[in-house]
Amino acid sequence: MLSTKQIKFLKKEAHHLKPIFQIGKGGVNEEMLVQINQALEKRELIKITLLQNTMEDTEHVASILTQQLHIIVVQIIGHTLVLYKQSSTPKYRHISEKVKNI
Repeated sequence: MLSTKQIKFLKKEAHHLKPIFQIGKGGVNEEMLVQINQALEKRELIKITLLQNTMEDTEHVASILTQQLHIIVVQIIGHTLVLYKQSSTPKYRHISEKVKNI
């Protein structure tokens, strides 16, 4: 688990990020989970937006992603999720190294 200071740092880091995935009426599928996991592996911190035409609830999507990908949901703002996962590849661990030092 992350401390309050670490979560605050991640929120600050994510503020300028643009959402790189959009969940529409198709909902969350297996292919999307793979793509989100790959993006987290390279970036460690991403944003996802739920479109208005989706039947999915933000909290439900957050719980699916947490269970399937073992990520940390840093923040939920309206229909936007901020996700964090430490990269398994050391060369991509830019953010997690900073988080560890907090």
